[in-house]
Amino acid sequence: MMDELLVMTVIAGRRAAFRAVEVQAVIETEVIHPVPRAPDFIAGLTALRSQSLTVIDCRRSLGLTGDTATDSRAAVVEVGGHPYALLVDAVEDVVEARSLPRPVPGGFGEAWERVAVGMVETDGEPALLVDIAKMVAGPDQAMRGLAA
Repeated sequence: MMDELLVMTVIAGRRAAFRAVEVQAVIETEVIHPVPRAPDFIAGLTALRSQSLTVIDCRRSLGLTGDTATDSRAAVVEVGGHPYALLVDAVEDVVEARSLPRPVPGGFGEAWERVAVGMVETDGEPALLVDIAKMVAGPDQAMRGLAA
């Protein structure tokens, strides 16, 4: 929807947007407690006002190898009644969308195509609008869907 507010982030060097209505807060993740045997895209658990949040490393959720997210800030979201913190490389600003989402052009790769709703224009550069539920599901969601 045009003029909807977006939380602008950077994930693995790309501008990515979350719908602001889906983001409850942006927090500093001071301590992340690892969860044994959790998939690698789950960085661990952190707390917000005495509530446990599952921390999702967005880079790893995309299936990207190498470094993990570099920022200590995360967007707090809810998917299926459960709270999550989406760890990103940077949280930049809240801006207005200047276009409806358009199809993602080629060249972004399968991982981005899996989580992207589409490209949206902002006053700055265009950004990928991210489907939060797909980001939370992680890189193996397609495999889990085939097994069901």
